[in-house]
Amino acid sequence: MKPSELRNMTDEELLKTYCDLKEEHFNLRMRKVIETLPNPLKLRTLRRDLARILTILRERGYTKEKVKNWEKRYGRK
Repeated sequence: MKPSELRNMTDEELLKTYCDLKEEHFNLRMRKVIETLPNPLKLRTLRRDLARILTILRERGYTKEKVKNWEKRYGRK
């Protein structure tokens, strides 16, 4: 994702995207342990996208605690 695309999103959309990408990153990490990945660079791009989202959220005044609280309340389990 490009930073310009992420900056056009609302805070709610960014947080939902963050939770989805975090879950996908976890699933790929688990899959990597069990078998080989068809595209191992996907892990790197996901990690960088997560960092971009967190950077934009922090620019908007979100702290790690706020993001984790939101993730606990509304994130997928």
